[in-house]
Amino acid sequence: MLYKLLYSLYDVYSPFNIFRYITFRTALSVVTALIITFIMAPWLIERLKKRSLTQQVRDDGPKTHLAKTGTPTMGGIMIITSIVLSVLMWGDLSNKYIVIMLTAIIGFGLIGLADDYLKSERKDSKGLKARYKFGLQIILALIVGLLFYNDPKDQYAAMLNIPFFKKWLIDMGWFYIPFSVLVIVGSSNAVNLTDGIDGLAIGLIGIATLANGALVYISGHSGFANYLSVLYLPGTGELTVFCGAMFGAALGFLWYNSYPAEIFMGDVGSLGLGGALGTLAVITKHEVVLALVGGIFVIETCSVIIQVASFKLTGKRVFKMAPLHHHFEVKGWPEPKVIVRFWIAGIILALLSLMTFKIR
Repeated sequence: MLYKLLYSLYDVYSPFNIFRYITFRTALSVVTALIITFIMAPWLIERLKKRSLTQQVRDDGPKTHLAKTGTPTMGGIMIITSIVLSVLMWGDLSNKYIVIMLTAIIGFGLIGLADDYLKSERKDSKGLKARYKFGLQIILALIVGLLFYNDPKDQYAAMLNIPFFKKWLIDMGWFYIPFSVLVIVGSSNAVNLTDGIDGLAIGLIGIATLANGALVYISGHSGFANYLSVLYLPGTGELTVFCGAMFGAALGFLWYNSYPAEIFMGDVGSLGLGGALGTLAVITKHEVVLALVGGIFVIETCSVIIQVASFKLTGKRVFKMAPLHHHFEVKGWPEPKVIVRFWIAGIILALLSLMTFKIR
């Protein structure tokens, strides 16, 4: 909204022409989301404490986590609010991809909000029943998948892009719809599983968002896309502004979520941000690259699957505790060490994902 207003003034005063540049608006988006988060955080933390909307710590988890009981949760409210407001101010709302991303992050966030609220209001409740929670996620992801599959203007609608090769595309036909649902729902829940210790998930989100920002900017820029022999997807460059808002919100939230956390993001944050990452990958045809840039989320999810499968089949556990970050905590690693080392691994994977553009 603000972008259109200011840009329209360039006929009167030429410096306003700067608002046409995606890079400038992305920078504004980062700063705006960061400021909104800083403004909201103290108020929201106090409100959540007054309403006793606090974290429930699992009894079978690391004993060091018992001290976290009573920490406000549902901090994802301010993350999503800051992202949405920042994008509304600096994004091009006539761009269909921006609208879809806003729909995805708000939709998945609302599913997480309902889950958080039920768990916090009733201490004996486990939140939304799994069939409702996953059912709603699948429906929302299905809508997103259908929007792309049925877009006659998108020549790559049902294509799977293989990294490390020059425009190697696999036509998946109608199977792309369930595949996109798997990517979006899987991403949403992978972030949810990773959100188990202070600052881990939001730090990894910030890292993944930076890498994705570079990926979408290149894909949406005809010059860079042609030079690097990657898919040129007109209109997707505007998503760089959305990535900027996500990064700014992540930085702002990390200020309060770093060890020892003053607030947790809850399912409203983890499902919303995870769903946004998955939707971003589907829009920009980076579904395979998502598994690399968000490699820690994938590893954390796989650790849970392996642990459950091993216990059911053999009665034995592979890890001391799942997800994987708890395994290292039980082994004796201090929580801050686990967090920083996982961040380092996340940075390495993000850099490898950017290499997929050059190595072709």
